[in-house]
Amino acid sequence: MMTTHIALLRAINVGGRDVGMERLRALFAELGLANVRSYIQTGNVFFEAPARQMAGLTAKIEKHLSFALKYEVSVFLRTLPDLESALAAAPFRGKEPAPHERHLVMFLSAPIPGTVTLPHCSPKGYCELLHASGSEAFVVIRVEKGKVPNATAFLEKTFGLKCTARMYHTCLKILEAAKFKPDKN
Repeated sequence: MMTTHIALLRAINVGGRDVGMERLRALFAELGLANVRSYIQTGNVFFEAPARQMAGLTAKIEKHLSFALKYEVSVFLRTLPDLESALAAAPFRGKEPAPHERHLVMFLSAPIPGTVTLPHCSPKGYCELLHASGSEAFVVIRVEKGKVPNATAFLEKTFGLKCTARMYHTCLKILEAAKFKPDKN
């Protein structure tokens, strides 16, 4: 049975790590993944593969992308039900952020330890981890003097996990785009 997977890539098209979406889709197709599509330039790729292939697929994609692009690419795979479930757990679901705030979904390489007391704030209070559900964390960042804090660095340093971030409203759009099945005719 084929399952739609969502690959959330870290650090694509930032800091000189440029890759066109056509090339990125081709790299995924080279792995034998079906119906490869992308959404916006920030490294969101959808594809279909047998559900049984999920184990080891992240490492296989990371290795292939790193070899082809000549830099490390962290990949965070989710299925449609995974992403739907995660977004349903968002503590800011249905709420608009204050003008100086941003609502983020952090996709993690592993769950945050259950011993962490939530909410958990960064030392200067710019980043507040509100909720964690599986390998997703829901974070509010506070913009100070026009500067957007780096929530990824905060979580990675605090918990020793790899992660990538997407704005909550972007995640909703990613989910809808991943559900769309283009007409093959």
